[in-house]
Amino acid sequence: MLKGRIHSLETFGTVDGPGIRFVLFMQGCLLQCQYCHNPDTWNLSGGKEMTVEEVLSEIEPYLNYYRPSGGGLTVSGGEATLQAPFVTELFREAKKRWNLHTTLDTNGYNEGDKIRDLLDVTDLVLLDLKHIDNEKHIKLTGKPNDRMLNMARWLSDHGRSMWIRHVFVPGIHDDEQDLRELGRFIGSLQGVEKFEILPYHQMGIYKWQELGWDYPLDGVPSPTEEQIEWAYRIIHEGEREAAEQREVHVN
Repeated sequence: MLKGRIHSLETFGTVDGPGIRFVLFMQGCLLQCQYCHNPDTWNLSGGKEMTVEEVLSEIEPYLNYYRPSGGGLTVSGGEATLQAPFVTELFREAKKRWNLHTTLDTNGYNEGDKIRDLLDVTDLVLLDLKHIDNEKHIKLTGKPNDRMLNMARWLSDHGRSMWIRHVFVPGIHDDEQDLRELGRFIGSLQGVEKFEILPYHQMGIYKWQELGWDYPLDGVPSPTEEQIEWAYRIIHEGEREAAEQREVHVN
């Protein structure tokens, strides 16, 4: 029987997709983001094993909240695509039984063709782009960003709906050229329904301390509203530049 390793679940999520949502956090991640507020999800062998039926039984009591709100089921992590067969079956059954809206929250560290079965039963992808600059991405996460950018292009080329999210950490994400380049990249994509900047926060520091790990961003403040507004402005300028370039090529 197919089982997944589950870190935790949330029955009334309101930020991981449209409407009110059941959010399932999968165990395991290959990235080690310096700002991660759930480093306890990294361990691939941690968490609690659950079957698809067990997860569905957790969802069912709350269906009357999810469907009228335009919500549904979101699977996050950790990194959900590391357990793609389990998530695929979960999404397939949620659609078959209740026609429930499905959202996949991913860092993009996988290949679209390899997880196509999962993406075929996914209504919306929340794609986290950690950093547009490859060297800075490696320093921030421990991995290069080529897979993430390729995933974004795959979703764009295959007509998939996505929201792009970008955590903003002062001192890491406040280079104007990087932000403009991120905007240009987003502007080159099809299917981006929403772009969100997620302000960095320190709420996960205690988890690093519980694990006995040094927190790499100790002392780094959350960004101000002015910094976030400035970042949005620069990114949107980059998006407009990409749109103008597309028009030139078309004409």
